[in-house]
Amino acid sequence: MKRPVMLIDLDRCIGCLSCEVACVQEKGLEQLHIRPMRVLRVEGVGKEPGAFYYPMNCFHCEPAPCVLACPTSAMRKREEDRIVYVEQTLCIGCKACIIACPYGAITFNPSTQKVEKCDYCYKRVEQGLLPSCVEKCVTNCLYFVEVEEVPKERHKLRRIDEKLYKEVFT
Repeated sequence: MKRPVMLIDLDRCIGCLSCEVACVQEKGLEQLHIRPMRVLRVEGVGKEPGAFYYPMNCFHCEPAPCVLACPTSAMRKREEDRIVYVEQTLCIGCKACIIACPYGAITFNPSTQKVEKCDYCYKRVEQGLLPSCVEKCVTNCLYFVEVEEVPKERHKLRRIDEKLYKEVFT
C-alpha cells in the first residue's frame, strides 16, 4: 500500500464503539482508559437537530507536527506508506508530540511512561490485514484504502482529514 487513508461514511456510524474496543484490545490498553481511536458524539451542527458520531484517530498529517517535535526521533513516519508511529524503545515520555498534535490524537500512557497513538495497526497492514478498527466495525462505515483508490463519485464517503475536522469542530 503506497499511501493509505482512513475513510468514513458518517451516515453509517451508529456510535457502537466497536472500533474503539478493537483498537484498545489490539494495543493491550484495556485497563488504562487510553483510546487511540475515539468515537465522538457531535451535536448541534447544521440546520437539522440531532447528533452524529465521528470516529476519530490520528490523521497521519503531512507534514506531521508530532514527528517534527519529537526530540529523540521516537515519533516516526514510515517512508513506504507515510504511516506515523511511535518507536517505543526511543520514547522518553517528554510529551512534546502531545503538545504538537493539533488534534489531540496522542495520549500519555502512565504505566509505560511513553506515548500511545493510532498507527493504523501497521504491523497488521504489513501482513495484508486491515487495521483492527476497520475489521471490527459492525456497520462497515470505516474504510482503509489507498489515496488513489478513493472513488470520486462516492459523495457520502468522507475522508477523515484536517479540512473535515475543522469544518465539524471549529
